[in-house]
Amino acid sequence: MPADTPAPAPAAAFRAAYEEAMALWPVPVERLDLPSEFGTTRVTVCGPADGPPLVLLHGGGTTSAVWYALAGPLARTHRVYAVDQMGGPGLSAHTGRPLRRPADLLDWLDGVFRGLGLTSAALAGHSYGGRLALSYAVHTAAQDPAAGGRVDRLVLLDPTQCFAGFRPSYLLRALPLFVRPGERSTRRFLEWETRGAPPAPALVRLMGLGAVAFRTAKVVTGPRPDAGRVAVPALLLLAGHSRTHRPHRVAARAERTLPGVRIATLPGVTHHSLPYADAGELGRRMLGFLISGVPDGTP
Repeated sequence: MPADTPAPAPAAAFRAAYEEAMALWPVPVERLDLPSEFGTTRVTVCGPADGPPLVLLHGGGTTSAVWYALAGPLARTHRVYAVDQMGGPGLSAHTGRPLRRPADLLDWLDGVFRGLGLTSAALAGHSYGGRLALSYAVHTAAQDPAAGGRVDRLVLLDPTQCFAGFRPSYLLRALPLFVRPGERSTRRFLEWETRGAPPAPALVRLMGLGAVAFRTAKVVTGPRPDAGRVAVPALLLLAGHSRTHRPHRVAARAERTLPGVRIATLPGVTHHSLPYADAGELGRRMLGFLISGVPDGTP
């Protein structure tokens, strides 16, 4: 059994909290469990069956439930696939091949695309999911340079460790999450980072229980993705009040290294509130870019 497989009792509490948090989604969903050499990957699907595909990758320590506020806007036009990342909190079961290197995660995501029958899709990721999304865009472009890879549009929501490092104050505040994982430490941390506007209580509880149930899970890290090798349209949306890193540094480096990237900063939004805070505006910007190629949807 891989080290990131939760013990039975915490796993049961986590699963119950997961179902409670997923009830926040305002649209009907389909749930898939895709088999692979790594185990089974849980994917929550919504939106029109013939809509353009959009794959969502959540941040570290969270699950697909975090997309609840964006599910409605995005599912109006796109077939949305929200993936529980393998090896961390969620209902993806890591029962097979180990995940030790970034290349393992990319192989896993290759399998997800195959399992969903996707030859190409728009890809969006938040936080650590943004890093994975950028890495995958680089990976698939290298595999198929002529076609540009499997990613046809890339949306990065305040991605971490792509263009700038963490603020030391953020890492210091996050330390209790690892020393004393649980709902209390999770709530205190999120209240600090979101400046008093944490997510819905069901999500806070889920994250706290996930920190306990998946306490032995290891975050797969490596060198920053080589953004200069991305050859698809990209949108970078930054949290103006992020306490995770300095937004202006992220923007400046992204402008230098990610070809043709469009960059917008959402004022008053923090890193951990980005998936749900002002979801109407966030959804408008994302859909404007996904449909017309510009963040606000104007010609």
